[in-house]
Amino acid sequence: MAVRNIRYYEDPILRKKCKKVNAVNDKVRQILDDMLETLRQTENGAAIAANQVGVLKRLVVIDYEGCCLKLVNPRIVSQSGVQECEEACLSFPNRCVKIIRPQKVTLQAQNEFGETINVTGEDGLAQCFCHELEHLDGEVFLDKAIAEIDISDS
Repeated sequence: MAVRNIRYYEDPILRKKCKKVNAVNDKVRQILDDMLETLRQTENGAAIAANQVGVLKRLVVIDYEGCCLKLVNPRIVSQSGVQECEEACLSFPNRCVKIIRPQKVTLQAQNEFGETINVTGEDGLAQCFCHELEHLDGEVFLDKAIAEIDISDS
């Protein structure tokens, strides 16, 4: 496993749509492992999308409150409820916003072995799912912010 460089701020790759992964193989598993290592070596990270480390593939890694997932080609299949959240991003350090997210989200994806899985998350995990899948579509959390949160005193 290797720690990859995180892309920041106005890096154009953060605004590009990631491409579908056609086959889950050793190369894809290596990227997922590198993403997990990068996430774990980064302070305050809960998840990371592939384009945040310069890879334009539909890959997401989540390591949040005991839930560790490596997702290939994830997509939202259902969502319900509404929550107002505080949200930040590894690619935009020192920025925090209020944002509206679904309270419950179910994803369908492939795992690191190419098996189809369905995963449901509520509250913070649902927020995490939405945030990372938006990255895969070239969107960032600032696009949906309803208010900026001043963290200068934190």
